Amino acid sequence: MITKYLYLVSSAFILLVACAETDDYELVRTELDIRLEELLEQNANGQGKSFFILPDSDDFTSIPQDPLNPLNTYKVALGKLLLHETAAGSDPKMSQMEETYSCATCHPAASSFYSGRSQGIGEGGTGFGFVGEGRQIDLNIPIDSVDLQPVRPPTLLHVAYQETALWNGSLGATGPNFGTESRWAITEVVENNLGFQGVETQGLLGQSIHRLKIDEDFIINNGYRWLFNKAFADVNESNRYTALNAALAIAAFNRTLLANRSPWQDYLKGNYEALSEREKKGAIIFTDKGQCISCHTGPALKDHEFHAFGFGHFDGSNDAVVLDDAKFDMVKKGRGGFTGNVSDDYKFKTPTLYNLRDARFYGHGSTFSSIEEVVRYKNNSSLQDQNASFNLASEMGAIDLTEAEISDLVFFLENSLYDAELLRYVPNSVKSGNCFPNADVQSIIDLGCD
Repeated sequence: MITKYLYLVSSAFILLVACAETDDYELVRTELDIRLEELLEQNANGQGKSFFILPDSDDFTSIPQDPLNPLNTYKVALGKLLLHETAAGSDPKMSQMEETYSCATCHPAASSFYSGRSQGIGEGGTGFGFVGEGRQIDLNIPIDSVDLQPVRPPTLLHVAYQETALWNGSLGATGPNFGTESRWAITEVVENNLGFQGVETQGLLGQSIHRLKIDEDFIINNGYRWLFNKAFADVNESNRYTALNAALAIAAFNRTLLANRSPWQDYLKGNYEALSEREKKGAIIFTDKGQCISCHTGPALKDHEFHAFGFGHFDGSNDAVVLDDAKFDMVKKGRGGFTGNVSDDYKFKTPTLYNLRDARFYGHGSTFSSIEEVVRYKNNSSLQDQNASFNLASEMGAIDLTEAEISDLVFFLENSLYDAELLRYVPNSVKSGNCFPNADVQSIIDLGCD
């Protein structure tokens, strides 16, 4: 009797395993799953769902990188510290601002590496709040000494999936910027002549623009020499402790900033339960009627292109200051302001869509305050900037979504693409021992560093 019972149990187990290894297992997919996978296949350049999957952050062989800046463990670890190191803020216009800001001031992990406010404030800012939203212009600092940029800082998430940097793509010597060499001096991006991609070039140019100083004295005085030696062991010691190598380390770390723990990524890897029915409906709209995937594609959900949707600029935003020396007319033209080509006017780089709900402001000019506002804007034909009308993307005003479809699409964007564990990219401390990402008096209080 016992033998017969064991036989029946064993047979049932074998049958269960056999079913799981056949097409019968696919019955766990719903009609929504089947339709969504069909749409993904259609938009995957023949690569299947893997086309949209992000690698692990330590899978250096799979992360896109600049051939001139290969990733290694020490370089990434060094960049992680330097991005957050407020001791690097040692070249301010105002002496009282020394060592009070860092790269992460405008790209804090607390707000998914977006700026916590509509306009980033480096030197000349005070406070942090909870996620960077509390940073304000220090009214004791002359306005022309405040580090203010004429466009909203984009997130650092998924910068590995771009060959150029900035909204207009002006940084970087490769890919889309082949043929723009004559514009590099005119647009003050001579660093492109070094031949690096945009992320690396931004790491270097950003130090001078944002008044950061990472030189040999900084490296030795703040205990970074050992990490520089490990990260750049193949570089002659006489050329090792430089701002360029600091930029390469920061860029290396930034390339590992991937929202690879989002529900969407789990779904793509085969977990059909990672998304709710409503999220799947939203994903279907994203990949089909909404035409979002036309531009927001690949693992980072962004192409390498520039598109005009008539978004407004900082002069139409709240809580943003544009200084006279910002060459704002060129900024407003986006890609065209860099290339000088009329066909590029008012086109801006496609941003990633991950962790959007932490962004709080949307568009290069922060002229939207919710994801839904952006979706509704693209669903009609009324432009914030009429100058862009002759260059508009074909998707603008052409998708005609219903109220239910808008709701489902927004739900997908807000939830399915959200990685809630980005604090894994924040160091426990920096070598200087300073508070970070800011170290001004109010930020120290806000961040609990006191």
